[in-house]
Amino acid sequence: MSAVPRWALLSAAGAPLFLIGGWTLAQAAQPDEFDPVRQTISALAAADADQRWIMTVGLAGLGICHLATALGLVVAAPAGRGLLALGGLATLVLVAFPQHPGGGSTTHVVAAGVAFVALAVWPALAVPHRAAPTVPSRAAPTVPSRAAPPLGRARRDPPDGSALRVRWAALAVTAVLLGLLGWFAVEFFTDGAWIGLTERLVAAAEAVVPLAAVLAALASGRRPG
Repeated sequence: MSAVPRWALLSAAGAPLFLIGGWTLAQAAQPDEFDPVRQTISALAAADADQRWIMTVGLAGLGICHLATALGLVVAAPAGRGLLALGGLATLVLVAFPQHPGGGSTTHVVAAGVAFVALAVWPALAVPHRAAPTVPSRAAPTVPSRAAPPLGRARRDPPDGSALRVRWAALAVTAVLLGLLGWFAVEFFTDGAWIGLTERLVAAAEAVVPLAAVLAALASGRRPG
């Protein structure tokens, strides 16, 4: 049985639901000239946006879900869980400081940057390190075992291939997220034509990763051994 509580699956699944469902409904409430490829998610919750409460609820739900998932994903390393929680907290901060009419808010932009970076990096730091082997005390007498290796041969533990695969997978996920984030940053700072599209790609990917992590932890807990 996995140590991850079942409610963590609900919070992890709620993150992409709040985000993608929020921007889908909020975009439908905007005037015809709204361009989701060019305009950001923050524009849907800006102080002058039509029905801004829809995206505001979506972003607030996203932040709360990330905080809850970080609390429930107990099998992850503390550093990874801390960054996931930081991403959720920063999301709530940017909700509290929405984009100003016709322009950005410094607090909003900084909070969004912190959230994006934290949610991109946390998978690489979420894989726990293996515990160091216990060294027996020299004072305690050792009893020879029948399973002991022959004299002159050292016993070697087999390499943990599954742990190595998980670590490489986490690094690969972080690399992909940072690549998407870099693409969005280029569009943002150069006022590119795909600001909205690239932001939605990286935000959706970052919202789905915690769900994949919880599903993997639950599946691992059901396997014998």
